[in-house]
Amino acid sequence: MQFNSLGRTGYSISSIGFGAWAIGGTWGEVRDEDSLGALHKALDMGVNFFDTADVYGDGRSERLISRLRSERNEPFYVATKAGRRLPKQTVEGYSRENLHAWVQRSLENLQVETIDLLQLHCPPTDIYRSDDVFKVLDEMVSLGMIRHYGISVETVEEAMLGIQYPDVQSVQIIFNLFRLKPADQFFSEAQRRKVGILARVPLASGLLTGKMSATSSFARDDHRAFNRNGEAFDKGETFSGVPYDIGLEAVERLKAKVPQGMSLTQFALRWIGMFPSVTTSIPGAKNAAQAEQNFAAADLPPLEPSIMQAAQAVYDELIRAHVHSSW
Repeated sequence: MQFNSLGRTGYSISSIGFGAWAIGGTWGEVRDEDSLGALHKALDMGVNFFDTADVYGDGRSERLISRLRSERNEPFYVATKAGRRLPKQTVEGYSRENLHAWVQRSLENLQVETIDLLQLHCPPTDIYRSDDVFKVLDEMVSLGMIRHYGISVETVEEAMLGIQYPDVQSVQIIFNLFRLKPADQFFSEAQRRKVGILARVPLASGLLTGKMSATSSFARDDHRAFNRNGEAFDKGETFSGVPYDIGLEAVERLKAKVPQGMSLTQFALRWIGMFPSVTTSIPGAKNAAQAEQNFAAADLPPLEPSIMQAAQAVYDELIRAHVHSSW
């Protein structure tokens, strides 16, 4: 496992982290014993960064990570997120009262006195045009409730606005083989400001595992069944906003580019690791086998320039028109 500096926090975190959305909910059925198996396997393989949120299973994901801490001696960092408990996303909803209540709840779920990294969870764009929320975050740092804070965003515009605030340490943004726009301009600016980048949805909701087909079905409580057109939250969260049939076509093209000895999953994660601006990617894993495959990608050799160019061509020819102007 390789390690990278996260912003100006002083944290050295694994180049692939654990994204804990799936073990919380809205990804179909998952058993806690399987989730704990995945979490333990992550630690076994050198992972020291776990990303969760208060709304993942209404705290279930945070509580599972708390169990992991109680069962293991290895130190690790936990990033959680706040804001999606609002019934409707408004700037006013990110009040001091609400932020303190959300963070207090996460502290209790995680069974810690201080959160390593708190992230605003895809708030309204206008949050970044007001200082008020960031003053509250600064206050929570001074109170010892959180050590550092960052943001999770939907769009490059939000990312660029957010890093204008000097104490934003990290930006979590969708970046994968189907979502290349962040690399156009944002990465260089984040690097200049020493802001960490967490690449979320790195496997495009599982499309980039290569295991899906036109006949694949998803449980009713799986967002890949109920949010393909943005019915519940931003469309870009599900299959990275790519139409399912187009995504399948692109996957078939990409499979032909995968070097011998790699799975498509590992190829997708190693591809992200080729971007020096990215601090870590955070794939999900619902069991130990998935976790082992994900984290083994960190130790694979670099991809050849010709392969990187071929992957770019698949994006340009099939994907760009569907996503590049939207996020």
